[in-house]
This record gives sequence, structure tokens and C-alpha cells, in this order.
Amino acid sequence: MKPSLPGASTDRRTMLRLLGLGTAATMGGATLAGCSKEAGSKGSATKADAIRSVLPTYKSAEVLKPDIPGEGAIPEGYLKYPQQLVDAVTEQPGRGGGAIRSMSPWWGPTPPTLGNNSYLAAVNGKLGVDVNPSLQDGTTYADKLNAMLGARDVPDLLSVPNWEVDKVARFSDAVKALFEDLTDHLKGDAAAKYPYLAALPTGAWEYSVWGGRLYAVPFPTDGPFAWALFHRKDLVDKAGLAAPTSPDELYELGKKLTDPGKGVWAFGSVFDMVQQFFGCQQTWRKKPGGGLEHKFENPAYRAALEFTAKLFSDGLVHPDTVSSKGADEKQLFKAGKILMFQDGLGAWQGMQGEQSKVLASFDMQPLPVFGVSGGQAVIWGSEKPVFFTFLKKGLGAARVDELLRVLNWCAAPFGSREFELREYGVEGKHFTRAADGSPIPTELGRKELGAQYTHIGGRVPVKVRSGDTPNFVQAYLDYYKKNIGLLEKDLFAGIKLELPANWSKIIQPTEDKIRDILRGRRPIGDLDQVTKEFLASGGEEGRAFFEKALADNGR
Repeated sequence: MKPSLPGASTDRRTMLRLLGLGTAATMGGATLAGCSKEAGSKGSATKADAIRSVLPTYKSAEVLKPDIPGEGAIPEGYLKYPQQLVDAVTEQPGRGGGAIRSMSPWWGPTPPTLGNNSYLAAVNGKLGVDVNPSLQDGTTYADKLNAMLGARDVPDLLSVPNWEVDKVARFSDAVKALFEDLTDHLKGDAAAKYPYLAALPTGAWEYSVWGGRLYAVPFPTDGPFAWALFHRKDLVDKAGLAAPTSPDELYELGKKLTDPGKGVWAFGSVFDMVQQFFGCQQTWRKKPGGGLEHKFENPAYRAALEFTAKLFSDGLVHPDTVSSKGADEKQLFKAGKILMFQDGLGAWQGMQGEQSKVLASFDMQPLPVFGVSGGQAVIWGSEKPVFFTFLKKGLGAARVDELLRVLNWCAAPFGSREFELREYGVEGKHFTRAADGSPIPTELGRKELGAQYTHIGGRVPVKVRSGDTPNFVQAYLDYYKKNIGLLEKDLFAGIKLELPANWSKIIQPTEDKIRDILRGRRPIGDLDQVTKEFLASGGEEGRAFFEKALADNGR
């Protein structure tokens, strides 16, 4: 896999955009006091040149050639599982330190903890040091982070999802106060000591810089698209219906699939994908006459809002989604209670494999991407890491080295024994093998594994055929390659933005107002007032900040 996607400038790689609750990465400010932002925190923008100067020197560390080569941020694909694995790490990472406390998000039943989990025991035995993971509910992770950072009590290794960063007050101040500066450990050729960290894509490392210093190990995205609109292809086919090719056809399909008497509704959450179908930018776009236009000011956004609000008003959206901020749409989708919902593409393989055991005909597929009235869709995406792993400040050089050695082990590539143990556990206990040798999780594996080492370690992303998802890799990469040309250009590629306080404070309240419009609690016409309030309370300040960041970088 290449370090990054070809760029807009001749001397760097373009970074794209992923899961978004606003443009950018972090917030700026003065103190951590009370974990609240003071008015007047103006944010900062670190230039691309300054970022490049602190990054690890990239060096590939593949142990197998892919069957389907990756293209930029699109991962490499493997259509068969290797018959012979190699040892990627020949020296035990542990150096006699105490147990390593970690915290990371997890979306599923909580696995057993250290001392009651044979998977943790197996991996820790290889590491030579105990990792004691705390898995927290991914849907409420920001609340946990706020409390932890406010109390200044962080674990040795802390995984922070990129989409939660904007929700955490004064995050950039927390980074500098609570986490280890990794620049001297990983800058340039120093990273060669940790070869599998050095093999992580350069574009992912660029986002891991705060205040001109390297503070986190990235968990690279396994594909740059933020969302896909998934549908139950098995049930749509059974109904004799075809996939839509326009918003009008999507609406008509929803009407035909919705049957409240049988407890079935067509849709869960779809608004982010609908915006993309209508050709709306994720946050900012350049205006022809100069300056930036926020998406609320784009007629395409209003059209997408009107369309999605009609799905709600016409009863095509599941009542749990209507009445809540976050219905358990994955479970509703698995049960056939909703037939279409948006999710990250990373959810595809796990759900397909799990549900194929329950229902052999289960077929989860992304709908084709389409535009409006002959117009072109815009796909949101990024090379922004999915997670950042921070090391607790003040542990000392020897302990930092031990933790980085552990993270290096966790980043071991596909084709290694370390990769297999990390991802699948122990053969015969946590997984069995299909006829072609590919792992199939057992019930114990599904119970005990919760990405405890994956979400803290970073890794070069790959897509691998498994016995329970034999067609997944080809379908996944075909979807990306078909639609990569629609990916929205990142105006701020290579610039690290630490956001103004007033901008960060308005994100969630504004989203709540838009949610009320979608659900019919406020009329569509209120978008004008919401936009006015948004611009007055921080949006215009944000516009000036982002325009200056572009101007300072010659854009």
C-alpha cells in the first residue's frame, strides 16, 4: 500500500476526509480548567511543511504480495489465506514493566476482562507484558473521555476516535498536558526501531500532529469513504425490487418496503448519504468569486434536508430512529426491521460474516451511488485515522520504548503469526479454518475478542477473504474503485487545524436543531434561522479561520 494518495501539490500527498462532525481535527485553547472552553480561543493551523518535518520516515513492511493491489488509501486485497505464516517480531516486546492499562471503544457486548479471557492471556503471553484493556461503549465514548481528561487521569494507552475529538473540550490542551510527545522517538529514521509503525501510511501520521509535535500513533482508515448506504439485498431481491438509481426511486423503494403491520420500515438514518447523493459538500467549498461557502448555504443541502424530512413525515423511517438520537440500527437491520441505513464500510464484513451464521441468505450490500437529475454525487471521505493512540505523559523513556514496542507488535502485517493471533486468537479455541485455510471465528472467539489490541495498535489496512465472507474482498474493493473519482477534494490537505472555541461549541447544538427539522419537530423553513444562528455564534468566525488557513498555505 502506498503511503498516501496523490496530492494537489507536487511535494506532498493529499489527505482526504473521513467520518465527519465538522471539518478538521482538534480544538485549540488556553487551559484545561473544568474541561470547558473559554470564549476567545481562536484556534491555530500548523502548516504542511512544519508537519512533514516531524513525521516518521515511511518504509514498507509487507510480508506478502496482495492479490488486488491497493490504490492510495484503498487497502490491498487478499483473495486467499496464506498457508505459511511468518514471525514478524522475533524479540519479545515486554521489558519487565508492569501491566499496561489501555482504554479503547467497542461496539458490542463487553468481552471478559483480564484474568477471565483466554484471548488476552494468549496475546499477553507473546507480548511478555500484560495489557489490561478497558473497553468502553463506543456510542458514549465522548462522555467517558471528557470525564477522564477533566480529571487528568488517563491510562498508559488511550485510543481516541477521530470523530470524538471535536466533542472533547480543549482537546489540544489535554494532548499537551497529559500525553507523551513522541516526536523524538519516531521522527525521521528513529521510527526504524519500530518497523511496523514506520510502515503506517504517511497520510495517517500527518493527522497525529498537535502544535507542531507528534503526539499519537494512528490507526489508519481501511478505506477513505466516510459512509455507505447499506441495504438488505436478500430481502429487496425477494420482494422483486431493484436497487434505486435516483432519489425519486429511493423514495419509491422505501414506500414499497415499509409495512408497519409487519414491523418493517425501509429506513434508519440516511441523511449524511442523502447529502452526498445531492452533491453537497461535507462542510466547506470554495465559492467561484472567492471565499468559502458553508454547506448550510448550499441549495443542495436544503434539497437533501427536504428529501430526508419527507422520509420521516411519510412514515418510512423506523420509530426508534424517529424518537431517539441513536437507535440500535445495526440490530434492527440484522433483524430485517429496517432495510436500509448508513454506516461505515468497516462494518460490512463483520456483520455479513456474523449474520450468515444465523441466516444463510443474509446479504448486506451498499447501494449504488447516484446523483440528482443527471448531476454528480459527492462522496465524503478522508485519510484521517479512525483512531489515535496516545501514551500517558511522564512514564520515562524506558517505559515509552516498551509501549511503542507493544504497539509495533500490534501493527504486525497480514501474513504474520502476530497478525493472526491479534485478529483471530488461537486456532481451535477462538477460530477454526475453512477448507481454504481462512479463519472462521468460534463462539468463544466472538465472545472474547473486542479489538483490544487492534484499536490501540494501528496497522497497514488490508482486506482478507474469510470462510464466512467469501465474496467480500472483491465486492469491497470494487465499490471503492468504482466510486473513488467522486471523492470530495480536501481543501485543507496537509494543514493541521486546531479549531476556534466558538466553532467547536456550536457543532452539537446545531446538529440537534437539524435533527429536530428532520423529524418534523421544526419546519423546513427554520433552516434559515438555524443558519443565521450558526453563523452568528461561531460560524462566521470559523469561516474567517478556515479562509486564513488556506491563504497562509497559498491556497
